[in-house]
Order: sequence, then C-alpha cells, then structure tokens
Amino acid sequence: MNSTAQIVGTSITQAFHELRANKLRTFLSLLGITIGIFCIIGVLTVLDSMERNLRTSMAALGDDVLYINRQPWMPEQGEEYKWWEYLQRRPLSEVELRAIEHNASGVRYLSIYDRSRVSVKYLDQEVEEIAAFAVSEDFEKIQNIEVERGRYFSAAELAGGNQVVLVGADLYETLFTGDAVDKTISLLGKKFAVVGVLKKSGQNMAGFNFDNAVVYPYNTAKALTNLSSMDWGNDPMIMVKTKEGVNVEDMKYQVEGVLRAVRRVKPGEKNNFSINQLSQISKQMDMIFASVNVVGSIIGGFSLIVGAFGIANIMFVTVKERTKVIGLKKAIGARRGSILSEFLFEAITLCIMGGLIGIIIVLLLSLALTYGADFPVTLSFKNFFVGIGISAGVGILAGYIPARSAARLDPVVAIRSN
Repeated sequence: MNSTAQIVGTSITQAFHELRANKLRTFLSLLGITIGIFCIIGVLTVLDSMERNLRTSMAALGDDVLYINRQPWMPEQGEEYKWWEYLQRRPLSEVELRAIEHNASGVRYLSIYDRSRVSVKYLDQEVEEIAAFAVSEDFEKIQNIEVERGRYFSAAELAGGNQVVLVGADLYETLFTGDAVDKTISLLGKKFAVVGVLKKSGQNMAGFNFDNAVVYPYNTAKALTNLSSMDWGNDPMIMVKTKEGVNVEDMKYQVEGVLRAVRRVKPGEKNNFSINQLSQISKQMDMIFASVNVVGSIIGGFSLIVGAFGIANIMFVTVKERTKVIGLKKAIGARRGSILSEFLFEAITLCIMGGLIGIIIVLLLSLALTYGADFPVTLSFKNFFVGIGISAGVGILAGYIPARSAARLDPVVAIRSN
C-alpha cells in the first residue's frame, strides 16, 4: 500500500516537473485533452441543463394540457409543414369552446385566447410591437400567471369585456417609473385601466412570454377587433386542462370528436384543426438532444485522439530523457511493475490535469450563462466524474506503451546510454 502511494506521489511530482520544465510542449500536448473534455462535458452539461429546464417548465404548465388551434406545432404524420393549408382553416371561436365545455367530460379548466401585436402608449411614451394576449376565464390557472403588483381580472371584468389590462414586467419598466396600478394606457385606440403588473417569468415551453406584453379580456378583444378573420395573425387557441386521474389521451379523443362534430368534418376527412401537446415538443427536443450529443461526442473524440497522441509523445520523450535514471532504479532492484506504474500514473496525471482545465472552462461558461444570459446551466457531479474518468482512460491508453517500453529497458544498456 505504501509503495503504491509512493509511486502515485512520485508520478504526480514528475508530472508537475514536466509541466514546469517544458511548459510549451506540455501545454500543446494537453490542449487536445482540454478541448476534447470541454466538448464532451460542455455538450453533456448544456443538454442536461436544457432537458432539466424543459422538464421543469413542463411540470409547471402540466403535460395534461391540450392546445387547440388551426396549425400543428410539428408536421402532421411525418409530412412537410403545409402552412398554406393550415392558413385556409377556419379559426376557432367560443362556439368550439362551449361545445367542449358541454360535451367533453373530465375538463378541469378551459380557456380561449388570441395573441396579436399592438402599440402601447402611456403619457408621451409609445412602444410598438408589444405582444397582446386576449384571454378568457381560467387562462391564469392553466398558464400559472403570477401578479406581482395589483390583482388579476375579476370574473365580471372577463365576462363583461371591460377595458382593463395587465402589464408585463419588462413593459412596466419601460413605461412606468412608479406604481402602474390604476394608471391608464392606450392600446387598440382605446383607454385601458392597469389593474396589475405581472411577475417576470421568461418564455415557457408553450411559447408564452408575458414579460414584454399586455393581457386583457377576450370579450374586450372581440368588441374591438375581428377575431374571426382568416388572417394568419388572428388564430385563437383553446386550451383544455384535464382533471386529475383523467387520461390525457382519452381526453384528446373526446375533444377531437366534439370538434369534428361542431366543425362538421365528414367521416374520412382530415381534421380542420390541430390538437397539440407539450409532449410533442419534448419528443422533438429529445431527438435534437441526441443528435447534438452525438456530434459533440465525435468532435470531442477526435480532440481526445489528438491529445492522446500528444501525451504519448510526451511520455516517449520523458522515457528517453530519464533512461539512465530508469537503468539505475532497475539496477538497485526496482521491478518492471513499479517502473511501468510510475510512468503510467504520470500519463494519467497529465491527462487529468488537461481534463480539469476543460471542466473548469465548462464551469466558468455555465456560470456566465446562468447569471449573464439568464439560462440556468449546472455542471453536475455525474458529468464532472465522467470528465475525470474519460481523462484517466485516455491517460491509460496514451501512457501504457511508453510505460511498458520504460519497464522493459535493460538496466546495463540504459545506464550506458547517452
């Protein structure tokens, strides 16, 4: 046990000696290991973080919500995305909403909304191209809207089509310097009373981003705009959240049957509407993640091969430089195993050093993305140990042949070498 610890300690000391004595050579040789580990662990870390963020978003929104409108989120049945056909479909309306409400069992929450772009004005300030969400009852329960200041709409305001509005966090910072509640803003050519300011949330998986947006009652939008227009920009969406214990696929078939009946789709004809789920995005993202993972692993693999040759080169040079020392050690009784272990551990140490540099770069970039770009990225212990394990494996592969050649040196020939 002591001899093994001594060999490891000696190997680490020799590795640092090589680093100090031949800085440029060692740096260039470790560069391949560093880039390889950075590529592999960086890709794994980003993908793991993206998947974790997506799962968190799905958990917040729920995977039991159906999103129904004219166009699908993904191409239907592996076909190309036929947007020109979807554009000809009749937009959904409250007729479909009430049909689902009365004929589909298992509905927990039901809402319809429409998204458009508007100009918002407060006093002498005007901001263009602001997302405007016209929403009906239960929208906040399905999308988990949080009001930071003020309140949400009352049932009477939603039903009556009052000119009241919620302001997103970013838009609030742009337009207001103090409290926005009870202030009046202009949009769609009308005056709206601000009843609340939304909590900053960013974009979720369903594509909702309320930060630079306004939210107002759906019935108000009906009175001020033409929501039944066939224009691509007017595309009301119905959201259906199922009750606990109700299978979402069963609910989907129920809703499809109701909509085919109310929209008079004949037997054998394709639906003139689309039912979307977050699981569609999740499956698509899984395929993308797998592809990116493969590409990152290939790039990292090539870098590791280059790095392995660099480490092997260092070790061959090191063996040649220390040939006399090896001969003296063998002359006084050092065994082949101890010589081999010494050089092998030295190669492993050098590779782990390169791997650690790559992991540190990943860690620094993850912190920059988390705090600078507001995209949470976490280097997990699993990925850390994967990086160390790969580095050690490359060290074994790269160092074994030079170490074996050192262990097989004839002591007499080694001592007499120049």
